[in-house]
Amino acid sequence: MLGLLLLATALLVWPHIKPITRLRPQKNRTIPIPRWLWTLAAAAVIYAVAGVGGLVAAAVVAVTVERIRRRTRHERERRTATEALSSGLGGVVDELRAGAHAAAAAEGAAQDTPSPADEVLRTAAAAVRRGGDVERALKEIRQPLLGAAVDQLARAWHVSTRHGVALADVLDATRRDLDQRAAFARQVRARMAGPRASALVLAGLPVFGVLLGEIGGARPVHVLTGTAAGQVLLTAGAVFLAAGLWWTKRITEP
Repeated sequence: MLGLLLLATALLVWPHIKPITRLRPQKNRTIPIPRWLWTLAAAAVIYAVAGVGGLVAAAVVAVTVERIRRRTRHERERRTATEALSSGLGGVVDELRAGAHAAAAAEGAAQDTPSPADEVLRTAAAAVRRGGDVERALKEIRQPLLGAAVDQLARAWHVSTRHGVALADVLDATRRDLDQRAAFARQVRARMAGPRASALVLAGLPVFGVLLGEIGGARPVHVLTGTAAGQVLLTAGAVFLAAGLWWTKRITEP
């Protein structure tokens, strides 16, 4: 136990090796510590302090928090990409109504559209210029951030080609629909801010209760880390906590 604690402390205070750093370029003289070393050090400390149950509990909570963080980041990137595509479609509609060819309009709008939405417009422009199937070309794009929006755009282009509806009108309707969906998602996120905050407070109550127990002399930390029943309760509590956080994330997202 003492050896693991000393190993974890050594990893956490990993020093810079000056003879090596002096040989490195001026901008890169620090030696980055791999992430797995930090993980190993944290795992060793948790195991030394809280045992196997604490290690399992920490792993469950850490994995859940990381998945929630990645899901939140993916949602933010998808929202940004959708808004960029909507803005790009607005540029295409303006060019079309000014008399530009569909390929030139899409290429011109793509120049002012950030990635990855610009790829969608350039794909459509290339398909139009070659005289190919724009719907098929759009559906072949492997873009996880814009999957639903690209499918909607492909169907709109198909309606214009198949039924002779003005392309500018169809694309403008698609743009308005994307804007309305984005506005609805923003409204849902704003209204769910209160429930999300309440869920975070409730998630922190068990930790607060343990601290109060320690202050009152009940020694809950000793029970959780030093007894077999406490280890089981610690693991079960972490599982329930992780499940609650994940479920809250799922029911409060747009």
